[in-house]
Amino acid sequence: MSEKILTTFGKTMQVEKLSISLPASLVQFIEGYKVAHDCKSRSQVIEMALQLLRQQELEEAYREASAEVDHDWDVTITDGLTDEAW
Repeated sequence: MSEKILTTFGKTMQVEKLSISLPASLVQFIEGYKVAHDCKSRSQVIEMALQLLRQQELEEAYREASAEVDHDWDVTITDGLTDEAW
């Protein structure tokens, strides 16, 4: 892997070059998506896909955290204050 600095949309970021092996059908899909959506490179298509995966992970983490909320505790955290007290 080699590192370099990339400037995109006025943002500078450090990037690393990877070499990956994919089935031909996935490479064809990436190339087709790149052309259909006017992406600059295959790397951009893969980066977009990885951002979506990251977003899905974050959404799942929020769902799990929300499920852990104890509604009985929520009632007590006002510490005796009501809206009228404010």
